[in-house]
Amino acid sequence: MKKLTGTASGLKGTIQIPGDKSISHRSVMFGSMAEGKTTVENFLPGDDCLSTISCFSKLGVKIEQDGSNVTVYGNGLKGLRESSEILDVGNSGTTARLMMGILSGLPIHSVLIGDESIAKRPMKRVTVPLRDMGARIQGNQDGNFTPISIQGGGLSGLDYVSPVASAQVKSAVLLAGLQAEGVTSVSEPFKSRDHTERMLRAFGVDVREEECKVSVVGGQKLVSDMHIVVPGDISSAAFFLVAGSIVPGSKVTLQRVGLNPTRTGILEVLKNMGASLSYSNVVEDGPEPYADITVESSDLKGVEIGGDIIPRLIDEVPIIALMATQAEGTTVIKDAEELKVKETNRIDTVVNELKKLGADIKATEDGMIIKGKTRLHGGTLDSYGDHRIGMMGAIASLVADGETVLQNDGAINVSYPSFFEHMESLRRG
Repeated sequence: MKKLTGTASGLKGTIQIPGDKSISHRSVMFGSMAEGKTTVENFLPGDDCLSTISCFSKLGVKIEQDGSNVTVYGNGLKGLRESSEILDVGNSGTTARLMMGILSGLPIHSVLIGDESIAKRPMKRVTVPLRDMGARIQGNQDGNFTPISIQGGGLSGLDYVSPVASAQVKSAVLLAGLQAEGVTSVSEPFKSRDHTERMLRAFGVDVREEECKVSVVGGQKLVSDMHIVVPGDISSAAFFLVAGSIVPGSKVTLQRVGLNPTRTGILEVLKNMGASLSYSNVVEDGPEPYADITVESSDLKGVEIGGDIIPRLIDEVPIIALMATQAEGTTVIKDAEELKVKETNRIDTVVNELKKLGADIKATEDGMIIKGKTRLHGGTLDSYGDHRIGMMGAIASLVADGETVLQNDGAINVSYPSFFEHMESLRRG
């Protein structure tokens, strides 16, 4: 439990955002699938990514970790061996779903479990196409929930049309497709995050793209003698980008933030709402572009957010909702049904928690409507085990009158172990 108060002098200073969670996961996964050594710099040592290291270690991969530096000694896909232990993904949906794709192609038996939150998150969106490829998968409610049992091997290529734009679904099917006979493709209604496609190419895989369709040919090897620099996670940066925008008197610089175009929806929303953003030290010559971003407090206005931008900012909706409470006018967030199957039902959770602080906000079937500008007051909030809800509550305390109590603040360690340390350093200026 954390007791938090606002700041009278604004947020000032420079911080290095922890490594991108999505890229950290994939650097270990793909390094484990590859032949050769992979070194990773600025790896995110949060609970979710540590679950990925644990799972691949149990599959026989030698992985060395020293804080944010990781070395993976890969022996190729054929070097992954059956584990005598159950593979525990913890709270990580990325670990669960991408591993299902990898394990479905291996001629071994595996069992995946996770924590109470994972046990409530739907897996059928992944198990259905993997079964269509030939994987034998069992689990609670016909494979919709963990524990999940997988007997892999003998896969055939699939031309899969996904009903949702989901990087996890796309990645799981493509990773299975690398081990299948023939061509495997995934089509989406909108283009989702493309970290998997970018990193597969870096590991020597031929990945073909056509608008919202991605294809791979089975039988390709991943080869590595690579050094991967993980940029700062823009989803984590979003919380301090918003804080710098809404806390009066603020000027904050976030170093080496990832600028992958499939993830920068939050920056477009900030710009459209009137935020003051500037960029420096831009790097574009690697698989993942990044830059330093400076944000200053400014007068914000409400906007409408929906359509194909939603997959590019789905994880940032909680902090966008908070920002909207401090913007003049009405903000409408729509087409965000995916929020209902995150660590919590984030539509209901965001609305309920912000209402506790006096926000004028209501839930809709596919999003929320927020009216501002509203003066918030302190209250008792709960993360409900969801790291992004916890960080939203902590940032809200900076603009709320009085004391805010945040329960279950430990959930933030999933993606941002140094969050409160960084928050305090910016308060001190």
